[in-house]
Amino acid sequence: MFFFFLSWAASYKMISIWLGQTIHLNGASIGFLFSINGIFTLVMQPLYGYILDKLGSRKNLLLCLSGVLILTGPFFKFVYGPLLELDFLVGAVIGGIFIGSTYMASMGAVESYTEKISRKYDFEYGHVRMWGSLGTAIAAFFAGSMFNLDPNYNFHLGSIAAIVVFLIIITTKIDVTDTEIEKSETIKVSSALELFKLKDFWMFIVFIIGIASMYSIYDQQFPRYFAEQFATVQAGNQMYGYLNSLQTFLEAGMMFLAPKIVNKLGIRNSMLLVGLLLAVRIILTSMVTGPVLISIIKLIQSFDMPILYISIFKYINHNFEAKWSSIMYLVGYQFISEAGVIGFSPLMGKMYDVVGYRTAYVYLGIIVCLFVVISFFTLKKDSQVSVEVSE
Repeated sequence: MFFFFLSWAASYKMISIWLGQTIHLNGASIGFLFSINGIFTLVMQPLYGYILDKLGSRKNLLLCLSGVLILTGPFFKFVYGPLLELDFLVGAVIGGIFIGSTYMASMGAVESYTEKISRKYDFEYGHVRMWGSLGTAIAAFFAGSMFNLDPNYNFHLGSIAAIVVFLIIITTKIDVTDTEIEKSETIKVSSALELFKLKDFWMFIVFIIGIASMYSIYDQQFPRYFAEQFATVQAGNQMYGYLNSLQTFLEAGMMFLAPKIVNKLGIRNSMLLVGLLLAVRIILTSMVTGPVLISIIKLIQSFDMPILYISIFKYINHNFEAKWSSIMYLVGYQFISEAGVIGFSPLMGKMYDVVGYRTAYVYLGIIVCLFVVISFFTLKKDSQVSVEVSE
């Protein structure tokens, strides 16, 4: 978890700044690229979910993904950047294939596999996910400074961390029982499609589209907005790295506490609380001025994001069969969240350019508020009987 998220954060957290300041793209073009990345992510996430449930505890998929991630540094420096400058559309497609099928889709695969193993060996997923946040924090702390030295240094760090991930996966032994193999063999595409006939599945989707996907929408171009608060973009980049690092350090601590909070408040109440905090955070970002107040508002995310992760997994396990956990997470959460990002990214990118960040954040916050109200009536209460899908 630590080294995978270190690799991801080093390479992806600063990508909007890299696209804007190094490749010299505007907000609409960056939003378009995020949408293309999201499309290819959508293609891979259902496949990864099905493969993970089919493999059970076996780690074949993670080995393949970590192997490809080793190519991150060379890809961004020698392929993606030059292609975007030479032929934007070709670069967008090639980049979408690599980014969508590796960092964006593999993150959900790693999280889902880890949660599956946490149930197998009876430990709390949030305590392991904490190390992922620490990896993100360390990468974020150095990201701004490294970017100012050389925009490609972060991508090379991503490759180095991916090598460590690959070696760890190879040397880690996971016991796979005959019972698990037999159970995974019952996984069929036809029975997985039965999930789409469940009302509770679609009610869950409403929450993901209207609330969970808005995290990515808000975060996508926030680094550019934050950097504009400083006298120079270099100073802004460096301070954003420090801010992001502090946020993820706090997030790591909250990952340890989040399971207790969710168990105390209840799964559904925790999800609604997350939506409310997100809406307040986005609207307040549009109201305050200066880097200090904006930073304080952004740090609220270190509290609500861990609760979102834990409550999503618990909601899935509480309301759907355990054998479908990876499909539910990668399709019901990751896939649908990316679909929301694809739909909103070009619109928000255009709004940033036309009406400015503050006005765009007001509209985004109102949208989240509406979905919180809808989810209050549609999310399944903890006390209700779980829904199961037959084989």
